[in-house]
Amino acid sequence: MSIPKQPRQLMINIMYLVLTALLALNVSAEIFNAFKMVNNGLIQSNKSLDQSNEALPASIAERAKAKPEFQKYAERAPLAVQYGKEFTDYITSMYDDLVDKSGNKNGSVDDGDFVIKNGERKELKGKKDKDVTTRNMVNGGKGLELKNKILEYRQKFLSLIDDSLRAGMESEVPMNIDDESWKHSTKKSWEEYTFKQMPLGACQPIFTKFINDAKASENAVLNHFSKKLGGSDVVLDKFTVISSPKKNYVIKGESFETTISLAASTSKSTNTKVSLSVNGSALTVNQDGEAAWKASAGEVGIRKYTAVANVFNPVTNKTETYKKEFEFEVGERSSSVSATKMNVFYIGVDNPVSISASGVPSAQLKVAGAGAGMNLKPQGGGSYMVTVSQQGECSITLSGGGLPPTAYKFRAKRIPTPVPALGDKKGGTMPNGTFKAQQGIIPTLEGFDFDAKCQITNFRVVRIAPRQDPQIRVNDAGGRYGGEVRRIIDMAKPGDRFIFEDIRARCPGDQAGRELNDMTFLVK
Repeated sequence: MSIPKQPRQLMINIMYLVLTALLALNVSAEIFNAFKMVNNGLIQSNKSLDQSNEALPASIAERAKAKPEFQKYAERAPLAVQYGKEFTDYITSMYDDLVDKSGNKNGSVDDGDFVIKNGERKELKGKKDKDVTTRNMVNGGKGLELKNKILEYRQKFLSLIDDSLRAGMESEVPMNIDDESWKHSTKKSWEEYTFKQMPLGACQPIFTKFINDAKASENAVLNHFSKKLGGSDVVLDKFTVISSPKKNYVIKGESFETTISLAASTSKSTNTKVSLSVNGSALTVNQDGEAAWKASAGEVGIRKYTAVANVFNPVTNKTETYKKEFEFEVGERSSSVSATKMNVFYIGVDNPVSISASGVPSAQLKVAGAGAGMNLKPQGGGSYMVTVSQQGECSITLSGGGLPPTAYKFRAKRIPTPVPALGDKKGGTMPNGTFKAQQGIIPTLEGFDFDAKCQITNFRVVRIAPRQDPQIRVNDAGGRYGGEVRRIIDMAKPGDRFIFEDIRARCPGDQAGRELNDMTFLVK
């Protein structure tokens, strides 16, 4: 590239080069800031693991006293702690050596680029140094040594697990070597893949991650021992006696059954936390570890609800969930008044009946009908439809749910005999025009509330006119006037007398027509 001769252009080019360098420096700083953020996150995670691991060995030892056969776990727990510390010290020493070889010295920088060595704050001078990591970890054999050390301590942690359970714990111990990724790259080994040309500042979170794996492996082994001893080291310091009845009601003559047990809860002063919910809705837990739940009893029948308790274990830092389903039955207050002589079912129509037995669950109540050709059809909600086909006595028997068979007697009868009428008149005087306007005889079931209709099958009409012989016509086509009957009806004049006799009708359930009352009308 030629150098411009004009001072102004030369200055612009120099400024461009300086800007480019500054941009490169900014990108580099951002990358190292990202490494630093990752490292800080791993450090916080390690602190949390230390807190959890610190409490577990004592808890395991205390609980093992009550279970001599599990004393071996109390003896192995300190070894898990020892292995975690040994490996952490090993990694710390290796990283400190790299820091020293990169030119580390005492400093007073405040930008976070420092390390702690032997309790002193040391400035991380060589965070961009790639040579020190390559020279020591790859070429100097330290990387291979580290790889073997990771595999060695993985086996030490697994050796603490019972032989029969070791295979199932292999995935729980995170200390391991990824020996597959580097084989798909251009690198010749795991250590070259991990450390070659890697700035020391970028290696810092890698070493912290190895420490995290050791502490997590220690935690996995200790939690395994804790679970074998009964697991949940939950502090329960409030107790009460509870009764869980098999049924919320009993009937006279039955036995009352209930389960008596001890309920434990935790107070606010402990680190154990208990939360309760019903059907997904959280409840407020009082100081006695109890929570009240209410539900509206809007519908009759069996209601189910699911209660869930979440218990946080301060030792394992885990939450255990316990769930159980319960049920109760909603009933209705009911009473009945029965007039003995009115217990009647009518042939040919649907007779609605409401059936209930106080204290007997609807699902257990058995209903049976007998006599008079009775048929019972459930309609739901305790309602039934009864039909009978014969006259006589019949009964409905209730049983089940602890109720002894109880029979309720009824009488089966024919539908009452209807009363014939022309319009709304059953006899007497009727204006000539009104008389001729009628279309036939209508059978009326007076005072009968069931949905039933009777049909006229036949009748005979006699017209008696002054100074004339009587005229007799028979209608065999039902209650409506036929041709011949219609003709003499149309001949009516004031002073004529019409007699309707031999009237027969058939009602629902009748095998043959029944005879009705005669009617006499005087035409005005």
